[in-house]
Amino acid sequence: MRKSLFAMVSVAAAFAMPLGASAQTYPDRAITIVVPFSAGGPTDTVTRLVAEAMSKDLGQQVLVENVGGAGGTLGAARVAEAEPDGYTLLLHHIGMATSATLYRKLPYDTLNAFEYVGLVTEVPMTIVARKDFEPQDFKGLIDYVKAHKDEVTVANAGIGAASHLCGMLFMSAVETPLVTVPYQGTGPAMTDLLGGQVDIMCDQTTNTTKQIQAGTIKAYAVTTPERLDVLPDLPTVAEAGLPNMQVGIWHGLYAPKGTPAEVVDRLSKSLQVALKDENVVARFAELGTTPSPEADATPAALKAKLEGEIQRWQPIIEAAGVYAD
Repeated sequence: MRKSLFAMVSVAAAFAMPLGASAQTYPDRAITIVVPFSAGGPTDTVTRLVAEAMSKDLGQQVLVENVGGAGGTLGAARVAEAEPDGYTLLLHHIGMATSATLYRKLPYDTLNAFEYVGLVTEVPMTIVARKDFEPQDFKGLIDYVKAHKDEVTVANAGIGAASHLCGMLFMSAVETPLVTVPYQGTGPAMTDLLGGQVDIMCDQTTNTTKQIQAGTIKAYAVTTPERLDVLPDLPTVAEAGLPNMQVGIWHGLYAPKGTPAEVVDRLSKSLQVALKDENVVARFAELGTTPSPEADATPAALKAKLEGEIQRWQPIIEAAGVYAD
């Protein structure tokens, strides 16, 4: 009996040791961050900068995998179903919150399918147009779209994308439905805006700042309460009388549900280090955004943000009656 009991204890210890060892030595191989959008887009740009900085802190390569489609839900589902070992993560934007309403049959429970690592950044949005678009300022734009609502085309990167959400908020704010033109990603949408095939777009500064500075597109307003240092001449939407148009595209880092608490804590601390990295701070500034402060790069802050944003966007989406399924 004693031998049998000893054997049972030994077997249990043998199974327990690798788990303990893996938590203590994490990470011992490359980590993949899934971006649920196409390469080259705003969220991809943010992720690659953060991944590079986290690689230095973690001592392992942090890779980026683009799994686009269905407004970011395909990539999110990929991570929700992944092994909860800390080696497959998700960096998603505000679409994580809005998809909970936009998609009535998600393959995962938005609030309960993930562990929260922390907030990454909140990117301002800009309302821009083809460079030869007639209106000369934001007030003129509002008047123009109201008078030509059946002619003005609004580009976006697909249902659930940041540009789609911002465009929907713009139409709601000016109380004017416009002709929307969805694309498979921000890149193609911007290409057609540059080529004059579409009229206007509302997109993140990480995707529009360089084009605005180069004069290849016309900029009307930024969706922040105050003007941006990188675009000081660009007025805010509030200055034009649309205070309810204010919106930022926040980004958060997630892990699959069941990822060990100590692994989530290690990732959160690494994220905090990465967001203080000189290159990240400098590059974010060039793109018109700033890293989240340490207090926000935490599981609790991200969870609270997601819960609040689901509640904020649900009535807006339901009032618009626009669903993705």
